[in-house]
Amino acid sequence: MIKIGSPPAERSVNLPYWTKGDTNAFFGLGINVLVNVIVLTSLCLFVVNIPKGDVFGAILPALGIAMLLGNFFYAWLGRRLALKEGRGDVTAMPYGPSVPHMFIVVFVIMLPIYLQTKDPVAAWQAGLAWAFIIGIIVMIGAFVGPTIRRYAPRAAMLGTLAGISIAFISMRPAAQMWDAAWIALPVFGLLLIGLLTDLKLPWNLPIGAVALLLGTAIGWIGGFMDAPAVGDAAKDIAVSLPTFHFDKLIDGLSDISPLLATAIPLGVYNFTEGMTNVESAASAGDSYNLRPILLADGLGAVVGAALGSPFPPAVYIGHPGWKAAGGRTGYSLATGAVIALLCFLGMFSLLNAVLPLPAIVPILLYIGLLIGAQAFQVSPKAHGAAVVAAIIPNIASWAAGLIDNTVTTAVGVASNLNPSVQLTVTDDDLEANSVLLHGLHVLGDGAVLAGLVLGTIVAFIIDKRFVHATIASVAGAVLAFVGLIHGEKVEWNASGQVALGYLFLAVVCAIWALTKPAPRVPDAEEIELERVHGVPPQRSRGDAAPAAVPEPAPAAVPAAVPEPAPTAVPAAVNGGRPGADEPSSAEPATAQPATGKPAAATS
Repeated sequence: MIKIGSPPAERSVNLPYWTKGDTNAFFGLGINVLVNVIVLTSLCLFVVNIPKGDVFGAILPALGIAMLLGNFFYAWLGRRLALKEGRGDVTAMPYGPSVPHMFIVVFVIMLPIYLQTKDPVAAWQAGLAWAFIIGIIVMIGAFVGPTIRRYAPRAAMLGTLAGISIAFISMRPAAQMWDAAWIALPVFGLLLIGLLTDLKLPWNLPIGAVALLLGTAIGWIGGFMDAPAVGDAAKDIAVSLPTFHFDKLIDGLSDISPLLATAIPLGVYNFTEGMTNVESAASAGDSYNLRPILLADGLGAVVGAALGSPFPPAVYIGHPGWKAAGGRTGYSLATGAVIALLCFLGMFSLLNAVLPLPAIVPILLYIGLLIGAQAFQVSPKAHGAAVVAAIIPNIASWAAGLIDNTVTTAVGVASNLNPSVQLTVTDDDLEANSVLLHGLHVLGDGAVLAGLVLGTIVAFIIDKRFVHATIASVAGAVLAFVGLIHGEKVEWNASGQVALGYLFLAVVCAIWALTKPAPRVPDAEEIELERVHGVPPQRSRGDAAPAAVPEPAPAAVPAAVPEPAPTAVPAAVNGGRPGADEPSSAEPATAQPATGKPAAATS
């Protein structure tokens, strides 16, 4: 039975609805979401050619109501956790439109249908059906995700999240920044100083707002922006409230089979990423119940699709960044309310004309840096190779997409210049020039799940838990065989050779398991790391208990940046992990003052 709304045993704690840190976190997350909504608006208007009236009158209001309800719900979960644990430093999970899905639904689902039919409404209907299926799969994942989280090593979960942050969150913003470095780098430097150190601006001004204003001023003074475009964009402002579009959703679902090939693996991607984001939050000190978060995530996609939005919202990567900036729950409430209001008023065209993109995207690179670092900082040092293994499939996926787009663009340009020339580029041509596109695709298909599997296998081998490594390898073989990882689409025998490779790896691990080696003994630093984050070292019954290691004396921490107190992990999260029947060394949580220093850096 799921008791999402069951009242926790509350402790006395002061929970303001807004803190100084919420201002920084609001400008950070708000700008992040703002960029994404500006991008998806442009994709709808200029790629799929959906009429302005439908974009500003239906799609954006639908996204706005999903943002409003989702952010309010996650803020409520944060306050509920704070009351349960008696802490005033709980940070709500960030929430917004999923970046990978924005591009996938446009270029993989909607654009091919538009090019085939020349009907943007038909393309929009297919996008609605696709988003609806994604939501259903994520809601199903709410019931299997906790089991995966219970047994997957932290290095594997945070490693695949680091791969997403490096490849898909950081690289594009970094390229956009260096296109106009004279605007972006001062903004980036100001963000790093304000969010990664304990230094403050005069009068404690919010660093995110000041950084955005600085970049905007430089962009306008330097002639980067176009003043006439502002007047044209202002004409798009109009009040539009969300309404149901069941007819379009049903028409889209009438031809569902072509959508499943991408919807199933991306639905798995959604709940896998949500699961790793929850683990990331737990590593930063806030241990949420995974199931209600995934249920709300899936429900947001379903409701959004019924109201007309083909863009599934999702729990965002970046909780530790907003926690380090001092955000609590107010930033989530404010982000949902402000973005919804902007959607209802059709303001995104105007914002796109007023705010320079190079002044906005540095916040995305900051989040990418923080999440990438966290995977190494809060995982055992011995699992460093497992973190890297989990990152690699995401890098491969990013690189393969970049090469695909480059080749497609080059062929298209060449054909336009001389239509009589039938230009083709094969894998052999690319491999002759050391571009291993086929291998990158195989490695990168289903990258989030593939990274989780690969990182898990490596972590178990490092720990000499060969039975666990054997099981993980068999799971990898099954997932590859049906195409959820390392396959172009979901089908029977999607990637048989890769599945066979995982089976051979399982045999190797099983042979070593027969030798019954003693599991790796955690060192003192690893035990202290697990104690600080409230999770006992993962080990199964029957594993040798770690040798008694004297607990290291706590390092001196400057008074201005107090060390966060260890927090007790709720039984719903901690109790199910291997070894959870062992007594936890986590001590009762106490309320801590907010600091401007990243939580991961103080571990």
